Amino acid sequence: MTDIHETDRDGLRELIRSCAFDLKLPLVRRDIDLLIQQSADEQWNLWRFTAELLRREKENRSENQRRHRIKNAGFPQLRYLNEIDTDALPADARKALPTLETLDFIKNGRNLILYGNPGTGKTHLATALGIAACNAGHSVLFTSVPRLLTQIRECRNALTLRSLENKFERYDMVICDEFGYVSCDKAGAEMLFNHLSLRTDKKTTVVTTNLAFNRWNEIIDDKVLVTAMVDRLTHKAILLNMTGKSYRMKETQEMMTQQI
Repeated sequence: MTDIHETDRDGLRELIRSCAFDLKLPLVRRDIDLLIQQSADEQWNLWRFTAELLRREKENRSENQRRHRIKNAGFPQLRYLNEIDTDALPADARKALPTLETLDFIKNGRNLILYGNPGTGKTHLATALGIAACNAGHSVLFTSVPRLLTQIRECRNALTLRSLENKFERYDMVICDEFGYVSCDKAGAEMLFNHLSLRTDKKTTVVTTNLAFNRWNEIIDDKVLVTAMVDRLTHKAILLNMTGKSYRMKETQEMMTQQI
């Protein structure tokens, strides 16, 4: 490498960068000079140079894919498992957390239902598990139930509902947040039921709700449909009672105490 004429070196550099661009190898295109210099300094042979070049490109691609999965999931906030105050979690969640962190429930296509009063960490836990799933290579979608219903209606009107269903069905994990905050009419409830049913016994759906199952009829005025929906979502599911003291209320009380 050291015997190559400067003019030839410039030409080869441009050829490498051009090929790397066409082959979609951004790290090679960006860092080829640094890698060649390191190989010269450390006296790598061609086998070592080639292996290092490909290893770094693979790692760069994996990292870009990981970031892409997290971005495309649509998380409203980035929350991580190591940020969870386990002592503040309700008892059910605290006990189940080590098992949930393995993500085996996703591999087995099991649903996860987090129910309980507001402010107890349901969305934080669901988001953190979703990001962990993205990091592990799973495809994830985060959506609120009201937003999902709006999207279903819009796609139905635009005659693109089947395309939405196909995409929705393929996600390894779908997080449906805020079920129970907004009521829906019979037509909306039926669309939601049909949409969620696409994933039954196939892929993981995570639902966070402030309502116990016996109160779902408060937002869906159809007892038969409510029964069917609960039956579909809870079949082989992990059910966590997240009822407890609101951490937001706790923070507010602590702030008020500090101000006195």
